[in-house]
Amino acid sequence: MADTQPATRQANHDILPMFTQRWSPRAFSDEAVTEEQILTLLEAARWAPSASNLQPWRFIYGIKGEPEFDTLLSLLIPFNEGWAKRAAALIFVVSVKSFDGERPVASHSFDAGSAFMSLALQAYSMGLVAHGMGGLEFEKAPLILGLNENLKLEAGIAIGYQGDPATLSESLQTREAPSTRQPLSAMAFKGKLG
Repeated sequence: MADTQPATRQANHDILPMFTQRWSPRAFSDEAVTEEQILTLLEAARWAPSASNLQPWRFIYGIKGEPEFDTLLSLLIPFNEGWAKRAAALIFVVSVKSFDGERPVASHSFDAGSAFMSLALQAYSMGLVAHGMGGLEFEKAPLILGLNENLKLEAGIAIGYQGDPATLSESLQTREAPSTRQPLSAMAFKGKLG
């Protein structure tokens, strides 16, 4: 498994180390990834749990140096484009809102998020990093990507090998470290929100 950062985050309960060791850097090296590596990540995502086993997720990917990467890069907001241009690949996550046009898949976004986490943990196990992004050009992306009204663009993911923080702007260099989390007591409640 990847260990690109010292273990600076501590869990309050006994969990697998990958949950605290995995994080989302913005600094990427120039090392390329192969299509086989990307397909391996997507294979892990394919096996994520979903309601009624509908698997309401779709992935659009591009590898750096190929036209699809440039298309996806152009759909990031300028802030994300500024650092994600160094990534080795980009993946966009799309969810399917209904499979028959009548019954909605109520958990389509939740299920797509589950697929992302499977992908992120597979990336970690391969020594790669996966940085999820919500900063996308949501208004123009559907037309460029060929998404119909039944498909919802959820997020983008920058994939690659962790690089030198010195490649980032000065303001991003100060943020290039694993983030902390709110305490469990701020998000978990027994019986009802309190």
